[in-house]
Amino acid sequence: MDDALDYLVIGSHPDDAEIGAGGAILSLKSQGARVGVLDLTDGEPTPHGSPEIRRRETDAATALLQLDWRGNLGLPNRSVTADLESRRKLAIVLRKLRPTCLLAQYWEDAHPDHVAASALVDAARFWAKLSKTDMPHEPHFPTRIIYYFSVHLRLHVKPSFVLDVSGVHADKMRVLACYQSQFIVGRPTLAPTFLDEICDRDRYWGWTIGAGFGEPYLCREEVGLRNLLHLA
Repeated sequence: MDDALDYLVIGSHPDDAEIGAGGAILSLKSQGARVGVLDLTDGEPTPHGSPEIRRRETDAATALLQLDWRGNLGLPNRSVTADLESRRKLAIVLRKLRPTCLLAQYWEDAHPDHVAASALVDAARFWAKLSKTDMPHEPHFPTRIIYYFSVHLRLHVKPSFVLDVSGVHADKMRVLACYQSQFIVGRPTLAPTFLDEICDRDRYWGWTIGAGFGEPYLCREEVGLRNLLHLA
């Protein structure tokens, strides 16, 4: 398919993909890749949001990211499960969009939706390749899953690699600022704000590779390099 995605970032809620992989998305788009985001839920209810507010915020973030596609699987917030029905729904999306690579949430967290979403992506990736099924579209198997960190636990997991996002980090923070109902309204206004904390985490991971800002990623399978010319 000429319009197949190169990368599909999957998150439990609108803003998860931007927190953990916003820099990667912006970097990939600047390099000409076709990138999409699939939110599994609308993220509501939350203390200061509503479905309408979250849609407006997501639309604004999507425009800044210049995504090639964004969708919502329509699963219930706070009740995401890696059940057969959800697996089938996600597998159909994968068969339709045919992404080469998936970015999914890290599998350990305090938020049950994040844990379930990670397991769901793993299972749906396998189901998407099945033949002799009534699922529409041709079978498809994304070649790799890369896990990003958008977690509530204060984990310090050793990543498989850290991506230098220094050149796009200011744009990432502008994207995150679109989600005012989640990151700004009702939160402390004195530094460090929630957005300051995200920025500081990215600055720390950048420091680990000698860069201004970085995003950590983890793979269960080995990560291969075609050459050593672009190591940070």
